[in-house]
Amino acid sequence: MKHKAYKIVIITEKLIVENVAKVIEECGGTGYTITSAGGKGSRGVRSEERGSVTDAYANVKIEVILADEQEARNIGNTVAAKYFENYSGITYLENVEIIRPQKF
Repeated sequence: MKHKAYKIVIITEKLIVENVAKVIEECGGTGYTITSAGGKGSRGVRSEERGSVTDAYANVKIEVILADEQEARNIGNTVAAKYFENYSGITYLENVEIIRPQKF
């Protein structure tokens, strides 16, 4: 039996990660994963290897898996509306399959 779910991915500045985590929890997310992120976009090149002086401005990737598609969309839309006018960021949604549903 397949166990379908939805993964919302948020790539943004580490500076606002605590605020984004609050949005995730307020919108129904019960857990998330945060990893360092680097790349190039409309605001220039961001390296994941920046020194500690500029660490707050480094990028992170936040992944949240939810059973409900609307909750996932709500998280992405809320984060974008609240923060992406003033901070760099992008969100996207993926369909995923849970391999260990008892841990989900």
